[in-house]
Amino acid sequence: MAKKTSKTTKSRSAAQTAAKKRSGAKPAARSSARKVVKAKARTTTAKASAKTPPRPKQRIAISHHREEDFKADGLRAYAKYRDLGIAAASHGLAQAHVIRLQGPCDPAEVSKLHFHHVDFQMVYVLKGWVKTYMDGQGETLMQEGSAWTQPPKIKHMILDYSDDVELLEVILPAEFKTVELKA
Repeated sequence: MAKKTSKTTKSRSAAQTAAKKRSGAKPAARSSARKVVKAKARTTTAKASAKTPPRPKQRIAISHHREEDFKADGLRAYAKYRDLGIAAASHGLAQAHVIRLQGPCDPAEVSKLHFHHVDFQMVYVLKGWVKTYMDGQGETLMQEGSAWTQPPKIKHMILDYSDDVELLEVILPAEFKTVELKA
């Protein structure tokens, strides 16, 4: 078997040599061109990382459930939020919180079309259910165990929810602007 492998290697090598002769390229010239391309790639990568300052080192965030941590100090008046400490630990890279929508649902208050200036948004239903509307998706009933992402600036709204609904929401970045639209 060793002879067979050796023959194959020799024949590949001969084929490669023949191809080089046909193309007129010299091995040294190719090697120099590769070095130039690699050097340019390193320079481009160095310039890109020079433009974006390094992020501060992230910390560990641990959050244990406590009823008193649910506060009515978030984006919506009909919700209580439990901050999970991600924004502080990630220096604003992301935020995560558990949201309890306060029942019963008042469609006049909650059904306001809006969008967020975010890079990423994900919601997971921990308990209960919520009916949402998302532009391009329409109405969707999300139940316990359902999860969804909302692309940046997608128009959406809550239509209805159960009295016991709890949601886990993760958003990047931690600070963002919300724009309410006229219906």
